[in-house]
Amino acid sequence: MSLTKADIVERVYKEAGFSKKEAADLVDLVFKIIKDTLARGEKVKISGFGNFSIRDKATRVGRNPQTGEAMEISARRVLTFKPSQVLKEDVTARYSHRLDDKGKEDKTIAAKEGTNRALTSFMSNSEEDDIDNGDFY
Repeated sequence: MSLTKADIVERVYKEAGFSKKEAADLVDLVFKIIKDTLARGEKVKISGFGNFSIRDKATRVGRNPQTGEAMEISARRVLTFKPSQVLKEDVTARYSHRLDDKGKEDKTIAAKEGTNRALTSFMSNSEEDDIDNGDFY
């Protein structure tokens, strides 16, 4: 299952107390600000969540996986996301017990309850949290 934009709007509507229209407008605005910032080539840093950035990749030689033939892969820009340490720790703490020795996940095992530090850090939006969590380099 995937989280969709409509799901996010629904959660904002229910948890923040906005009308559905206000929640949809708010989510659209946040995504627009993120997209516009990335389109200008700037980084987006969200405390307790992670960093989005645009990276330029040079032309390189690759291989056609079907034929093994060498081919040129053109230069391009790619969007990258690096999760914060807090987010990684939250996800790992809640789901790592579902992995067996071979790395296979048993999704029938419930996720552990835990403190959602990533969300707490994001909601507090304090620069002290950013520095403590290594989000500033």
